[in-house]
Amino acid sequence: MNSVSWRGLLLLALLATAALANAAAEVARPRVALILGGGGARGAAHIGVLEVLEKLRVPVDCVAGTSMGALVAGVYAGGMSPAKMREELAKADWDDLFQDAPPYSQRPFRNKVQDRLYLPASETGVGPDGLRYQTGIVTGQKIKLFFNQLVGDHVGQRRIEDLPLPLSIIATDIVHGQQVVFRSGSLSSAMRASMSVPGLMSPVEINGEKLVDGGLVNNVPIDEARSRCQADIAIAVNVGSPLLKADEIGSLLSVAAQMVNILTEQNVVRSLATLKATDIYIKPDLEGITAGDFKRTSETADRGVAATEALADRLRPLAVSEADYAAWSENIQLARREAPKVHEIQIAGLKRVNPVMVEQHLGIKPGDAISPSSFNNDLMQTYGDGYYESVDYSLDDTVRERNILRVTPLEKSWGPNYLRYGVSLDSNFKSDSSYTLRLAYQKTWLNHLGGEFVAFGEIGSVNRVGVDYYQPVDERQRYFLETNLAYGSQVSPIFENDNKLAEYRVTKGVVKLSGGINLGTLGQVRAGWEENWWNAKLDVGSPFLPDLSKRYGGWIAQADLDSSDRLYFPTTGWFSKVSYFDSAAEGFSKLNATAGVYASMGDWVLNSRVSYQGSLDGQLPIYDSGSLGGVFNMTAFGPGQLKGDDMTYGSLRAERIIGRLPLGLRGDMRLGLIVEAAKVGTPYTETELKGWINSTAIYLGGETPLGPIYFGYGYSTSGSTGGYSNLYLLLGVP
Repeated sequence: MNSVSWRGLLLLALLATAALANAAAEVARPRVALILGGGGARGAAHIGVLEVLEKLRVPVDCVAGTSMGALVAGVYAGGMSPAKMREELAKADWDDLFQDAPPYSQRPFRNKVQDRLYLPASETGVGPDGLRYQTGIVTGQKIKLFFNQLVGDHVGQRRIEDLPLPLSIIATDIVHGQQVVFRSGSLSSAMRASMSVPGLMSPVEINGEKLVDGGLVNNVPIDEARSRCQADIAIAVNVGSPLLKADEIGSLLSVAAQMVNILTEQNVVRSLATLKATDIYIKPDLEGITAGDFKRTSETADRGVAATEALADRLRPLAVSEADYAAWSENIQLARREAPKVHEIQIAGLKRVNPVMVEQHLGIKPGDAISPSSFNNDLMQTYGDGYYESVDYSLDDTVRERNILRVTPLEKSWGPNYLRYGVSLDSNFKSDSSYTLRLAYQKTWLNHLGGEFVAFGEIGSVNRVGVDYYQPVDERQRYFLETNLAYGSQVSPIFENDNKLAEYRVTKGVVKLSGGINLGTLGQVRAGWEENWWNAKLDVGSPFLPDLSKRYGGWIAQADLDSSDRLYFPTTGWFSKVSYFDSAAEGFSKLNATAGVYASMGDWVLNSRVSYQGSLDGQLPIYDSGSLGGVFNMTAFGPGQLKGDDMTYGSLRAERIIGRLPLGLRGDMRLGLIVEAAKVGTPYTETELKGWINSTAIYLGGETPLGPIYFGYGYSTSGSTGGYSNLYLLLGVP
């Protein structure tokens, strides 16, 4: 045998030895499963765990997650680095994410009008099978769009089975109480389903199953992770909330939270019992961080770092070389590719709503690529129309090399017909207290243009019934016709020198026919004819006025604009409303105009408002006089205490935000001061008040499930009676 042959044999032997060594090394490295448990905002600690695993160069062979753990696991398996994940979750506005609707300023004006009269959360479906209710405080609209953006659905729908890192996401079938494991299907939808905290977020329906938070059945899914990749070692991270203490359980919400905690804790104990001596258990110290502390994600992630670094000695044996870890990491990183151009846009799934209503909000056209921020805003505008339970999308690139964008609005399962409720209580702790209960039945989408019918009634200090028919005349609902009929009665007081001389029972009927233009979400203008029937009879007190009956009509014109960011307690924006009534037969006209602006600086909110009520032609009659008095309308005086013509009003308010509502609810608590002034050119009551009248009030306000609440005290130094004062409580819709 020559030397060449020996060299060849030697080379083959060396190669075989190297191959065997590599194989042995491969066999020596155990397969590792990573398990990320649920815990709401406490799950941000998982990011810190991932950061340390990355620092130590510990690869994993599969990952499983529940609830917030599903979010982190899904985004990680989808290719986002821990550092980028920390950045994205820290900059997210979680308070806003847990609010389904777009800002009040971006809602259709007709919806704003309905929300002023009825509590937005009171919407109850009415169908052949009875009443149907919303399935959660929030439907998760913004959260789902946020997930879409995190995983990159705008460049093509991410599917679990296509991910390079095997992933399992746990949810709960709320109907059968069984675990549902996602190993395939839409990644963002599985993440959303796993985070559906019962009562807070609506269930997600996938493949005929109604799914909620996976924490109810398997909050730390160790068994699923082991089977997913036949793991030798499990790294399990538990971030669950501890049970509430006795003194922390004092409300219905706290009882419900404790029930969920108990169910979760029971399945966690069972899961942890399956851990082996070789497994690694990480339980970060999250004392003081609650499941709702999403604003503390960076701090929570740091707690995860600390807990994982404490176990570094046990994790190091699982590490690989820099080259091997770089190869593994590169394999799971999301390929950053440009968003493809969309070839076709489809509106899918609508049964009642005209697709044009969706199309008008979409700025994207065939040939464009999806810009997540602007496209999400378009979808939120669509959602704000109020017809949908959710508005989502998918980008399908599997059809003949064409990218088809499917927008999938899901019409409300409890619609299209609704009951709406409202309640108001207004008391000055004297004899001027009032209350009203309000109920409406609303039928929507009576035809393809979106006709609506509303029948309503009120009972209490105001007794009234009426109907309204609203008919858009084009598919985009820019133009409309509307008919209103109402009939009812209420008490109208007559004051002089802060003494109530009489109360009249005023009965009024009104019919309006009008047409107008919707100015996008800003407002509307309209014009038409109004016919009134008015009757006043003495209820109690001295006959200050004779009993009167009157029928009168005239032309009406109205412009109503509102850019405020909230229905209650706005922080920015402006509003303006001008209405004009002209009755040539009666020889008078009536102008009612008001405008205001809101501005905020930190925790301070400033508001100014001016208004005018009066006749530009003739003089306002007693049966259609201007009126001032009541909260934020000359607060030191009772409702309707000031009546007359040529009434000018102005106010300045300064409010300090002293508290904010919990996650899932919008609003805050404020301590405020208002300074007001008014001048009644021709007074019909309180005739001794000459020139400018002042009023100053201090109050505490906040939102409740029944609407806004105000408690305060107003005082006026005007007049010769030693001043006017009013201690007041206002609750509910005006």
